[in-house]
Amino acid sequence: MSEALDALVRWEDAGGTWQVLDRRPGRVTVALCRCDAGEVVERLCSEAADVSAHLGDRERSDDAP
Repeated sequence: MSEALDALVRWEDAGGTWQVLDRRPGRVTVALCRCDAGEVVERLCSEAADVSAHLGDRERSDDAP
């Protein structure tokens, strides 16, 4: 598991939400948001294939996998 995927999974496990901001071949940028008001706390940029695989076609964490 890449460091970026580990951070994303920990964020989800803690109740945080996320939204894909930019998706390009080989790179994705994800906004990590607070679970209460959706405020962006951090941006995660990754070229790791396992992050893209985890996100799949979803644009937001609340989209059906």
